Amino acid sequence: MKPWQEFTHYVGLDWAKDHHSVVVVDRDGNIVADLEFEHSAEGWKSFAEKTAAWPNLAVSIETSQGAVVDQLLQRDYTVYPVHPVAAQSYRQRKAPTGTKTDHLDAWGLADALRVDGHGWKALQPMDPLTQELRLLCRDEMALIEQRTALVNQLQQALLEYYPAALEAFEDWTKPSAWEFVLGFPTPQVLSLAGKRKWDKFLHSHKLWRTGTVEKRLEVFARADQFKASRAIVQAKSQLAVSLCRVLITLSKQLELYRQQIEELFEKHPDHDLFGSLPGARKVLAPRLLAALGSDPNRYGSQEVLQTIAGTAPVSYQSGKINHVHIRWACDKFMRCTVHLWANCFRRSSGWGQAYYRKKREEGMSHACALRCLGQRLLKIVFRMISDKAPYDAELHARNQQKHGSWVLKLVTKSTGSDRGEQLA
Repeated sequence: MKPWQEFTHYVGLDWAKDHHSVVVVDRDGNIVADLEFEHSAEGWKSFAEKTAAWPNLAVSIETSQGAVVDQLLQRDYTVYPVHPVAAQSYRQRKAPTGTKTDHLDAWGLADALRVDGHGWKALQPMDPLTQELRLLCRDEMALIEQRTALVNQLQQALLEYYPAALEAFEDWTKPSAWEFVLGFPTPQVLSLAGKRKWDKFLHSHKLWRTGTVEKRLEVFARADQFKASRAIVQAKSQLAVSLCRVLITLSKQLELYRQQIEELFEKHPDHDLFGSLPGARKVLAPRLLAALGSDPNRYGSQEVLQTIAGTAPVSYQSGKINHVHIRWACDKFMRCTVHLWANCFRRSSGWGQAYYRKKREEGMSHACALRCLGQRLLKIVFRMISDKAPYDAELHARNQQKHGSWVLKLVTKSTGSDRGEQLA
């Protein structure tokens, strides 16, 4: 990437699915090029040829990822991503009336880059291994969300004609519950199957447990007491069976994703760094590496990292009005990953649990307390990736003691209280 002082021309690129609009301005703000090209090999070749006259140019675009950004980075352009809310403001600066066109969007981005770009941070491309890991983790989360949606559909269908199945199985993300619906698609089929087949199903799926088997068998025995109309049973059982087959296929694909993610994580040079984080384990550690990356230069400071992750709050002050609210403009994948990790961290760390409990006592919601904990954890992670040093609980405790941390006092107090209860 080139330093800001070398840029002589500034590009605003308004991207779309099949074509992109481009406006190029010089240092004086004059439009020197206004063009449109298709999102194809020929189109990108045309874009490169038409902008070759200005080798020292920077590109602003209303996204930080995707196929368009990938094409720009492959061609060694310096890319400045712009948030959609900011992009809208830049367009309105050109057209206060509310007029919106692709040309105006591109012009607004180009001129904003010329005027304000010296304070922006250029997009730092990830190394290929981290980038592949990030894409796999993002797609895995998207598939998990689809599984959740399918499970919700399945439970709704069963509620209408087969409530006994819902009562017999609590976790509908497990294949054994889907196999049950495929084996016994209606209450009548389950009733006619008899106890011998019930026992065989429970044994073959390793569900024969002392604490649950009697309850399940009792539910199976009275499953046909709830009788929906024939039309509902026929239609909803077909839907339930279809959903279960899709879920089984999706589950197999998720297993492949998990296998690929773990293999890539094992190969990554920062495997031990993120693997040392308490509560991360083998699921969240790869996601944290994929979401945050291991290059501190991507952020420059811990405050920037906290802002992008959405843990840093937004302040609003005007006259006597002064309040703080959640930050919505952030990397959603990073926010979700940090949120999940903060919840796991508090269960595996004494000071994490004490910190979380204190925030809850102050009246914060569960999500707000986890954001506060995530804000603190990101400070630690930024130091880790800067120093390339794994998490050291003893070192962190010494630092807390050195600075007189109020969290350490809570941990000490909680430990003393627990010992007192044990002695009592």
